[in-house]
Amino acid sequence: MNATVRRLLYLGILVLYLLHNDLWLWDDPRIVLGLPIGLLYHIGFCVAATGLMILLVNYAWPSELDAEDEEQAA
Repeated sequence: MNATVRRLLYLGILVLYLLHNDLWLWDDPRIVLGLPIGLLYHIGFCVAATGLMILLVNYAWPSELDAEDEEQAA
C-alpha cells in the first residue's frame, strides 16, 4: 500500500471528524427534498463515512492481521 494513499485516508477521518457536528445548520429551518436540511446533511455524512470506511478496509487494513487469522485457522 502506498503511504501517501494511507495518509490521505487518515486525513479523510480527520475531515469527517471535524464535519460531524454541523453547528452551522443547527438553527436552519429550510426543508430540502421534504427533510430538514440538518437531517439531510447527516444522511450525506453517513454516506461519506460509509464510503471512507470501505476505502479504509480495502486499502489501509494491516495485512499482518489477516496473516494471523490464516495461521490460527490452519
